Parts: sequence; C-alpha cells; structure tokens
Amino acid sequence: MKEYKYKINGNEYTVAIDNIEGNIAHIQLNGTPYEVELPEQPKAAPAVKRVAVSEAPAAAPKPARKAAPAAAGGHVIESPLPGVIKEIFVKEGQQVKADDVVCILEAMKMGNEIHAGVDGTVKSIEVSKEDSVLEGNTIMVIG
Repeated sequence: MKEYKYKINGNEYTVAIDNIEGNIAHIQLNGTPYEVELPEQPKAAPAVKRVAVSEAPAAAPKPARKAAPAAAGGHVIESPLPGVIKEIFVKEGQQVKADDVVCILEAMKMGNEIHAGVDGTVKSIEVSKEDSVLEGNTIMVIG
C-alpha cells in the first residue's frame, strides 16, 4: 500500500492506494474507502531493451592447442577439467620431481595445483599463462 499526504486549500488529506485492478483503483481518503475509475491508458509499445556499448569488447582468452602425445615418449600432463592456466612454475629443460607443482589451473573459481606426476625433465610446455584449456588438453610433457 502506498500512502500520500496532500494539503489543498489549507486542508490536509491522506490518500492510501490499496490496489489497482484494471482501471479501478481501490483507495482510502482520510480512512474512508473509495473506488476510483482511472482513465483508459493507451497500450504501451513493447519495451525496448537498451544495451550499453563498451569501447572495445573484452578479448577472449585463446584456447590452448591440443598437442599430440609426445612422439619420443614421455609423461603427458593433461588438464583434468576445463579452466584457465593462472601460473606456470617451470621452464622447458627444468628438472622436476613427481610431487612438484608445475602450474595452477583455475576452474570453477578455484586454483587447482597440477603436479608433475613423475620425476624427469620438462620436455615441452604446451600452454601459456591465461590460456583456456579443455579437459584432456595437453599442458606439458615430462621425459
């Protein structure tokens, strides 16, 4: 219920609008109920959705390439789920231990540590920071 207070020619009025059904408004004027007939309103045109245009569209992160498993052998680290590579902690040629964290994959707003899985040398890194990866995409190869 909406309530309005008016002063007309020195007289105070309190108008409370209870509800409106069609073109009939159910109101109370200084506590006395009334039904007020409203004039027919012209049919409104359908609402137009206005969309603000930004200066430039946001650049979509480039998807990581789906590399073929290492031809010369090696342990292929694949993305366990879709996400975005947030950090890479190793470089090609670097020695790693199985429990070393090689990168952080953000998925569902959580940072997931990706471990090397085997002792060895990083043969290739197939992603860059901020790359989007799908489940099963190759992240890196350790030999």
